[in-house]
Amino acid sequence: MTAPTGSKANPSQFDCYSDLGEDEPYFVIRADDPLSDSLVELHAYIGAGQSGVAHNKLAEIMSLVADRPPRPSDSPKYRETFTISQAMEVWRRNNR
Repeated sequence: MTAPTGSKANPSQFDCYSDLGEDEPYFVIRADDPLSDSLVELHAYIGAGQSGVAHNKLAEIMSLVADRPPRPSDSPKYRETFTISQAMEVWRRNNR
């Protein structure tokens, strides 16, 4: 049985790990995250310029999380996510 595309054992043809710069920030969304498939799909719709479908997917994501309590703003994981996001923005600005 072949490992799923995009896995460690069967990387996507667009896998970027070997292309990452030593100081380039990255963020991994694992399949065990309950929002993983929806977030990746949202990213694809936005990248393809399909704003209507992206809007619908975002609404679907928001309905999935509506009944869950939010992660506390002082959660280390929450704060690190924003730190990575900011590092990505700075890296991209400095490496264009």
